[in-house]
Amino acid sequence: MSLYRHKPGKRMSEAVVVNGLIYTVQVPESGEGDARAQTAETLGLIDTVLAELDSDKSKIVEATIFLTDLADFDAMNEAWDAWVAEGNAPVRCTVQAKLAHPDWKIEIRIVASR
Repeated sequence: MSLYRHKPGKRMSEAVVVNGLIYTVQVPESGEGDARAQTAETLGLIDTVLAELDSDKSKIVEATIFLTDLADFDAMNEAWDAWVAEGNAPVRCTVQAKLAHPDWKIEIRIVASR
């Protein structure tokens, strides 16, 4: 089994690669804006991490989206639909959750292949 921790920190790594699968979780850096803006910002961070690991959004196989308010579902989907690689939509679920920072409206967990 191969395992690589990308940008490891004391508490967590930016991403972990196991046997060619990339696992990462991203949240908005600023915590500002509505759900659509925070989703777009978070997806941009995912793009950056995947690029650093020689992958891209067309290789995402699974996404879990955590929203603090399901009333933001449509706004989140507007940003998601504009971003997701056409013809390469992953398996995805969206759940309501209380997130660690009060300004975050979204957190996204991704599994992608290299």
